[in-house]
Amino acid sequence: MNSTKRISPWAWVPTLYFAQGIPYFIVNNISVLMFAKMGVPNGEMALFTSLLYLPWTIKPFWSPFIDIIKTKRWWIVSMQILMSIAFILLTLSIPKPDEAMIAAGTTPISMFTITLFLFIITAFASATHDIAADGFYMLALKQSDQAAFVGIRSTFYRLASIFGQGVLVAIAGAIELKYKNIPLSWTITMLVTAVIFSLVTFYHLFAIPKPAADKSVLTPGTASAKAIFKEFGRTFATYFTKPGVWLAIAFMLLYRLPEAFLIKMCMPFLVASKEAGGLELSTAEVGIVYGTIGVIFLTVGGILGGLFASRIGLKKSIWWMAACMTLPCLTFVYLAIGQPDNLFAISTAIAIEQFGYGFGFTAYMLYMMYFSEGEFKTSHYAICTAFMALSMMIPGMFAGYLQEAVGYINFFWIVIVCCAATIVVTVFADRKIDPAYGKK
Repeated sequence: MNSTKRISPWAWVPTLYFAQGIPYFIVNNISVLMFAKMGVPNGEMALFTSLLYLPWTIKPFWSPFIDIIKTKRWWIVSMQILMSIAFILLTLSIPKPDEAMIAAGTTPISMFTITLFLFIITAFASATHDIAADGFYMLALKQSDQAAFVGIRSTFYRLASIFGQGVLVAIAGAIELKYKNIPLSWTITMLVTAVIFSLVTFYHLFAIPKPAADKSVLTPGTASAKAIFKEFGRTFATYFTKPGVWLAIAFMLLYRLPEAFLIKMCMPFLVASKEAGGLELSTAEVGIVYGTIGVIFLTVGGILGGLFASRIGLKKSIWWMAACMTLPCLTFVYLAIGQPDNLFAISTAIAIEQFGYGFGFTAYMLYMMYFSEGEFKTSHYAICTAFMALSMMIPGMFAGYLQEAVGYINFFWIVIVCCAATIVVTVFADRKIDPAYGKK
């Protein structure tokens, strides 16, 4: 890392990816549980929360400007300030449907118009932050350190998930239990989020380094409109003329297909009544089982995946990771059929599935980094993550309606069938990977 004042990666990589994770999980995961607890039907809930993925899907259309205008560090800090403001406003925007509407599961999504608007603003800022943060990571660290810290960055990204899906959900559950007021519980939850995120943002004003490589791709004095749009077009042209681009796109769209269906209906399944085919857990229990235990095992899987890949390389590790991505999905078939009451059994099943997903997702991250190598690595990586978002958005939009049509048991069997897509794209991607990539 070339910087006039060298700051250890340990001082900023963990907190940067913690800050990257918080808005993502609030917008795309916590919103699911909040809407489900507020009585919004699964079909509407899944459709609208999946549409919140849209900024991550279309971010290639503005990602080149992150390369061209200002520094990655400037974008990181600016977007964190904007998201801090959005979280404060979210605290004031949560509606208060009555208890009867919540119990009947008939709360219209239209009640959440302002909340959804603020979620969209947060999503666009978060997607922009992702572009800058991922590009900064690749600029500020050499390749061997990138592979070594990929597990660390995944760890703190998942710790943000524990904060969101564990700590915040537990807080919401405790307030709900004490005051019997679901809207109040989520209002306080958003207030805690706003305070914590604002503190992290303030820390980053001083902690994030200023590497010499972090600069506009245009030379000083050439940032005219014509030059900017020329570079914009060249970014896309170079991406879509990369060797093997269509295979890479297929891999990015299909490798996570089972998880795309599973993740959207996981929390609604956990809180749904036994009569509806769910496990009927309380909000606080979801915070412990899925948001804490599950994410801890997801994190451990990510760390071990990073270490495993850095030891033997992406090519030799990808099949182990694809297997871990697919086989543990069977645990949700077991949970749907057996509907166990034992919290230990439920926690064990979720821990197995989440560990496998964490380990398997490492291959996906490394593959995107591998494919993005070149002059426009920041923008090309952003295009890759856009395809990743699209791979989650499209299945998620239909997951709720599909579950309502076939029930939870058949829905999770469909997830198992989707594992075939992961295997097929891994077969073809494996043939194109450089055997030396990812090794220390």
